[in-house]
Amino acid sequence: MKDFASLFAALDETNKTNEKVRVLKEYFISVSDEDKIHTLALFTGRKPKRQINSSLVKLWAIEMANIPQWLFEESYQVVGDLGETIALLLPETTGRQDRSLGEWIAEINNLNTLTEEERKQWLQQSWSVMDQQERFVFNKILTGSFRVGVSQNLIIKALSEISGLEQSTLTHRIMGNWDPLTFSFYDLLQEKDASDDISRPYPFCLAYAIQETSDQSKTAEEMEEALGDPGNWQAEWKWDGIRAQAIHRDGNIFIWTRGEDLATGKFPELHPFLSALPEGTVLDGEAICFENGKPMPFNVLQTRIGRKNLTKKILAESPMAFIAYDCLEFAGDDIRSMPLRHRRQMLERLHEHSAFQDTFRLSPIVPFESWQQLYDLRLRARENQAEGFMLKKKDSVYQTGRKRGDWWKWKIDPLSVDAVMIYAQKGHGRRADLYTDYTFAVWDGDKLVAFAKAYSGLTDQEIKQVDNYVKRNTLEKFGPVRTVTPALVFEIGFEGINRSSRHKSGVALRFPRILRWRHDKKIEDADTIDTLRAML
Repeated sequence: MKDFASLFAALDETNKTNEKVRVLKEYFISVSDEDKIHTLALFTGRKPKRQINSSLVKLWAIEMANIPQWLFEESYQVVGDLGETIALLLPETTGRQDRSLGEWIAEINNLNTLTEEERKQWLQQSWSVMDQQERFVFNKILTGSFRVGVSQNLIIKALSEISGLEQSTLTHRIMGNWDPLTFSFYDLLQEKDASDDISRPYPFCLAYAIQETSDQSKTAEEMEEALGDPGNWQAEWKWDGIRAQAIHRDGNIFIWTRGEDLATGKFPELHPFLSALPEGTVLDGEAICFENGKPMPFNVLQTRIGRKNLTKKILAESPMAFIAYDCLEFAGDDIRSMPLRHRRQMLERLHEHSAFQDTFRLSPIVPFESWQQLYDLRLRARENQAEGFMLKKKDSVYQTGRKRGDWWKWKIDPLSVDAVMIYAQKGHGRRADLYTDYTFAVWDGDKLVAFAKAYSGLTDQEIKQVDNYVKRNTLEKFGPVRTVTPALVFEIGFEGINRSSRHKSGVALRFPRILRWRHDKKIEDADTIDTLRAML
């Protein structure tokens, strides 16, 4: 654990890519294969199952620190992270431990065999033999909140430089439903893939965003200059669903989301079409609620995926379809290296022979002759329940991850309103001492009604200015939340809006964020709830 805690600290102390890769390489070279595979699992989101709930962890920490609960809570609000708060408040270490990361994770996995009292004794004893940094990392693993400031791409780069294997090969091997208890580091680095996991998806090919300008004609000219002849490009609507791969191999079907969640059971309506596909087929597309020949708003899908049990009512209110836009495997062969135009032909052939075309739908190609024409069509994206366009070179291969040049997403401008900040809350991690999370309101008659929360969009300097305002203008305190004097106006952008019976405002926004601080506006100039309702 000492080595892993040191790695975590070293990665947190630098924002230089090459330095992070160097630190990762040194770590992977020096630790055991067991710790390597557990590290890779943690860094790719495969955390041990949480065996002790946070309330008990907090209670036992308070007891061991011998402090009153109010003092712990006040400290927690200042620090903003439970694991770090506990690491700071516990008494100095009385002993030392030499257990490895793998040994600690094995003990965590074994906690389900212990009584509550035994778990308490184990946890307090564990804390007593760790230094502050080890406790912090240990607590993050134990509570299921482990995150690290390093991308999966950097981890793959480090492993590639150590092993000599291609980054794309390693990326593919760590996709899917592998477990560090059964999949070893030796298996990962074999010359030939040692896994027999028929469920494994391919790494998703991702697109870069096209940056917008406010001048329509200039935008078309820039598109011409940047991308060249429109005839070399394929345009499709950018669908607002869940990116997924649909797999049929060896008589089994699997549906993987881009977040590497196995979601086969979440979409039973898709099973018939998927089971009817030829053996060895993998499709890339969008799982989306679909009715009366068009996609439904994302909030319908969002409501559905949040349910543990899919009742007949839920299935009737949120019927699913799969909008396919690529074929990655055909007759058991990996065809990602073929040009897009050929992969599309294979996809169309599969669709043509399917008896389930209500649920297995093709993403239509949008014809266009000029970038200006496509710009004009793009303004109608919301009519199609789309977010804009995907632009793909017709001769492009299906790459691993995000590579600049062949795939672009050209999104429509967000909807926006001017709103008043009425509540603020401190952030987490490095921003735990700053008010960075805000609640915004619009006018309903002569009252301000909260309608959205947002915490992104401001510069570091602006955050410090808002933080200073909150501290000088707090009216009430509700736990970590502060009610502030209404005076600051911000432009709030969002991708979509839907009715909501759960919110006082009656609306729910999709991806709200701060576009800019409106220093030029007074609170009387903010928008009204009628403005939001009109957007419905």
